[in-house]
Amino acid sequence: MHKRYLSSLLCAVLTAAALSVSAAETTKTAPAKPAAVQVAEVGKVNLNTADAPTLQRELSGIGETKAKAIVAYRDAHGAFTSVDELLEVKGIGESILAKNRDKLSIN
Repeated sequence: MHKRYLSSLLCAVLTAAALSVSAAETTKTAPAKPAAVQVAEVGKVNLNTADAPTLQRELSGIGETKAKAIVAYRDAHGAFTSVDELLEVKGIGESILAKNRDKLSIN
């Protein structure tokens, strides 16, 4: 009886030690981003990296033709320096920009 108790106690101690080591390693190798950074990135479409299908899918009022025009403009003129520069793309006006402003980023 005494031997069984010691065996159970030893098993419990070793399990607790293994869990502590495992939790410590996880914390070291996977630092979390601050909450503000995660929220800022969620749901944004990067005008400088998004392809035409992504632009078409994620933005309101942007079909295949306008999405391709955005990519063509970026290819011809380089990276967008502001979201407002989107107005330079043929077919993109104030109303489309206003509908999508909160969804857009250039970073």
